[in-house]
Formats: sequence, C-alpha cells, structure tokens
Amino acid sequence: MLTIRSAMPEDSAALLALDTIAPHEGQRVAFIRRIVSDGSGYVALAEEEVAGYGVLEYNFFDNGFISMLYVGAVHRRQGVGQALMEHMAKQCRSAKLFTSTNLSNLPMQTLLARLGYVLSGVIHNLDEGDPEVVYFKGKV
Repeated sequence: MLTIRSAMPEDSAALLALDTIAPHEGQRVAFIRRIVSDGSGYVALAEEEVAGYGVLEYNFFDNGFISMLYVGAVHRRQGVGQALMEHMAKQCRSAKLFTSTNLSNLPMQTLLARLGYVLSGVIHNLDEGDPEVVYFKGKV
C-alpha cells in the first residue's frame, strides 16, 4: 500500500539515504533539509518505507512548480512517481502547474504525457548538452 504525506524533519535521514545524488552534492543535502522544514516536500511510503519524494513550490512566476520528483531505484515503475505527481497536483494552490525535466529523461516525459502535461518550453545551458524541457498543466 502506498501512502503520501507531507515530509517531516524526521524524514530527512531516510530521504538522504534514498537519494543517490545527496552523498555527492552538498547542495542536494541542503535542498532536502529545506523542503522538509518549509513544508514543500511530500514523501511516498510503501509499507512504511520511504519510496520517493516530490517537491511543490511557488517560485516560478508565483505558479505551482514541481521542482523535484525522485523515486528510489527499487520502487521505480510501480506507480510511485505517478502517485506523487497526482498528489502534488491536487495540493497545488495556483491555477497553473509547471514542472521540468531533462530532454534525456524519457521515462519522466512519458509520465508527464500520461498525466496530461503539455510542452511549454525549453531552457538551454542548465545542464551541458541536455536541455531542460518545461511542461504545463492547468489546474483540474
């Protein structure tokens, strides 16, 4: 059974252990600590184990922006990412919801298409040789 709830400070250790980027990037550690303290993070629990997390912020022209979706490797392709995305869409307080992913991230692009997101634009020069693709979904 999958449960989604707001991230809490006591989730920090589990999120840091789940996220394979965190051990190599101090910025990611600071990001995770911030999202559990400011209320923008959500965790997905599979049988009480943290399976993934997402972040919904309002710093993209005052619109909702899902700035992170991360699912642990052993939980991928099991509906965790979709459940997190749907939960954050329901929580969104703005009329517009955006997110983005790298052009190379085909699984995320497939998920976004399945959830009704549409291409909104492309940003070059964030990750060398891998543009960021921005998606939009009107509030349901």
